[in-house]
Order: sequence, then C-alpha cells, then structure tokens
Amino acid sequence: MKTYIKQIILTLSLSLVLAPISCEKWIETDFPNNQLPTELVFEDEQTAEAALAGLYASLWSNSLLSGGVEGFGLLGGLYTDDISTVYTPGINGVSDIFYNAQLSNNSVVTNVWTNAYQQIYASNSIIEGVRNSKSLSQAVKDRITGEVLFVRSMLYFYLHQIYGEIPYTDSTDYTVNSQLSRMPQNEFMTRIETDMSEAANLIPANYRNAERIYPNRYAAFLVLAKIKMLLNKNNEAEVLLQTIVQAPVYSFQNDITKVFQKTGSHIIWQLKPGNTNEATKEAILYNFTAAPLSFMVNMNLVSQFSANDLRKQQYITAVPFQTQTNYKISKYRNLAANNPNEYSVIMRLEEAQFLLAEVLIQQGKVSEAIPLINKTRLRAGLSALQVSLTASAAMDELRIEKRKELFAEQGIRFFDLKRWGLLNQLTTVKPNWKAFHVQWPLPAKELLLNPKLNPQNEGY
Repeated sequence: MKTYIKQIILTLSLSLVLAPISCEKWIETDFPNNQLPTELVFEDEQTAEAALAGLYASLWSNSLLSGGVEGFGLLGGLYTDDISTVYTPGINGVSDIFYNAQLSNNSVVTNVWTNAYQQIYASNSIIEGVRNSKSLSQAVKDRITGEVLFVRSMLYFYLHQIYGEIPYTDSTDYTVNSQLSRMPQNEFMTRIETDMSEAANLIPANYRNAERIYPNRYAAFLVLAKIKMLLNKNNEAEVLLQTIVQAPVYSFQNDITKVFQKTGSHIIWQLKPGNTNEATKEAILYNFTAAPLSFMVNMNLVSQFSANDLRKQQYITAVPFQTQTNYKISKYRNLAANNPNEYSVIMRLEEAQFLLAEVLIQQGKVSEAIPLINKTRLRAGLSALQVSLTASAAMDELRIEKRKELFAEQGIRFFDLKRWGLLNQLTTVKPNWKAFHVQWPLPAKELLLNPKLNPQNEGY
C-alpha cells in the first residue's frame, strides 16, 4: 500500500509542478484545492528527483534550450544571419522572426515567454518544496536546489537578452506574481548573478551522470561568466573561464568528426533525447535531401568558410537541387531511431575558450588569447593566427572564428552580437532590420493581463 501511495504522489507531483499553464496567466502560482501541497510532494528523495527529471524533460521537449523549432538555437539563428527559411513573409510566427517582422501578437513571441515562465514557475515550486522538506538530506537539498537555480537563471538570462527588462520572481504566490513590474536591468542582472553564484556553490564539480546530462559546477561557472561579462566584470569572468578551461575533466576534441558525439570530454552539458536512440531535434529539424523543407544555412554564413575549412564539409552539407545548391546544417547526423551516439549539446569547451579569449583581449592579453582561438582553426585545417596581432585584429578574428564554429547553437550568435553592440550590422544582410530589433516586443496578452508590465518595448 505504501508503494502504491508513493506512485500516486509521484504522478500527481509531476503533474502539478510541470503541467501546462494557461497563456491567460503568465505565471499562475497558487495550488488549486485539488493539488497536493508542496511538502507532501517532496516527502522523499524519489519524488523530489522525479520532479527535477520532469523539469529536464521539459527543457528537451519545449524550451529555449531545445534543439527544435521552439529553441533559440533555431530562433536566434533565424533572427540574425546564420539560418534562412523557405517560409514566405507572414505565413507563420517563425517566418516573421526571420524577416524581423515580429509583432506583440506573434505566436513565437508569446510562446517563448509563456514556456519559459512555466519552467521558471516549476523551478520555484521545486526549490520551495525541497527547502521545506523535513525528510530530504541536506546534501540532496543542496544539489537539487543548485541544479534548479542553474536552470532558472539560464532561462532568466535568455529572456532578458531577448525581451529586455522583464519581471523577476522566486515566489509561487500568484497574488504577488500577477502584479509584478519589470525589474530594472542592473538590479535584474545582479539578482541572477547572485542566483547563479549560489547554484555554483551548491552543485558538485563532479558529474552525477557519466553522460553529462546534468549540469555541474563548471556549467554554472560558464553561465556566470557570461553574466559577469555583461556587467563589465571581465577580470572575474576570466577567473571562472580559466577554471573551466584548466579543469582536468575537460579536454579539447581534436577530431572534428567527433565534436557532436555524446562521449566527448569537451562536452560541458548536454540534453538526452526522450527515448533511447531517438534522433536529436537538430538532426530532424535541419535535414533535407532535395529542396529545403523549412530551414537551411544562410548564404552569408556559407560565404565565411574558405574551401579548405573542414567545417564546410563537417558542419554544413551542400544539397544540389535542379539549378540551385542549398546547404543544410549537419552538425548532428543520426536520424530516426538510429542514434546511438548523439545528444543535444548545450555547452562545450570551445565556447568557454572563445569567451576566455574575448576577456583576455579586452584586458590587453592578446598573446594569451590567440592560442585559444587557434584551437578550432587548427582542428578545421586552417593556419594558426600570429600572436603579434593587435587587439582590434584579434577581436575581428575571434568574431569570425566563433561564428563559424558555434553557429545554430543556443542563440550564441545573437547574444554575441548584442554584447558586442553589433546587432545593427545586420542591416547589410537583413534589409528589414531596425535599431529597435535588439529586443523583441513583450507579448500583447501579458500587457493586457498585467498593465504593470507596460510600457511596451520601443518600436512595437
């Protein structure tokens, strides 16, 4: 009987923590009368772990970190200059993102916000339940709280970069959350800096799974370094990034054909497909064998690769059709149920090396930065850059190299251009780009439901 009751609790706990939330309430929080109280949901480690696993499953299936159409790997690539689409203007919300014609009622604009805040609410519920539990060990409490803080802070980081000033909440109280205003940028960034610092202190450095499907302390360091770079704390970011790059658990993958295989020691964090041997969402999303079905590599990006760059053969694939050749993203290659060796990579060592090179250049340490940039160049069959480059020339090379290496991965191109103040350079390749496109509009529904979110972002 006890086991049966626990099974019921497990099922109900997952449904209350991760059940879809109506778009009519951007972050509904109070538990209805027919739901279990938080302290009962987390009466033991099994149910707490199940709730955490459900949060990770939602990241794979429907989040900004997903490799599918809802993820910012695609959306950020479309919004900038890495990915193109066959969709015509106005045909759907995604096409409007590509043509930089998004409005406040755009379905993508609304869904990105809604899905992220659902997961933020789920995170708040888990943290509250774990902290209030009287039966979980302190070690379990710390680890789960740390991992959930990490996820929540990542989501907040993405949302802030996409929408600008947004509400911050760590509460599950609907009466509070339904009336939140947008938090000023400096206060918001300081808040998520604090949260990610706490996450880094709570999550162990050792992976709790050999496949690296759960974040560790170094994953938290990577996001924390990005936050500190936005706060102009480059020296602090350098310390964090040096710690990652020098960690014995990581080593650079010299074989370009194995960069996206799940066993690589260069992987910092990856998401496992929902079913055994299931293809990654990226492999399915970008695949075509004749005319493109939906998305392809932007020709502006194709033009950046020299003929002898091995990434032109490994990361993209030419697909001739009739009189035209298009290129598909082929970082992930295993399709259908025949995928024994690919997971969706969220973070890899190469990104940490590029970020470290950036902060080194900004501090005048060019000779230390160049070898980090050269790692991916040499792997791609290109010649090494000279350490005698000026800081300006080194940054130019870094920007080109990073784009060619990390395109279509987690919206990195968008975040980089925004941090560098270079988003408006997109006017040369995207004629509809306007200065106010540095951020998306707030969803119209949310402004109607909570007038305190006003004013709408400039230009929308």
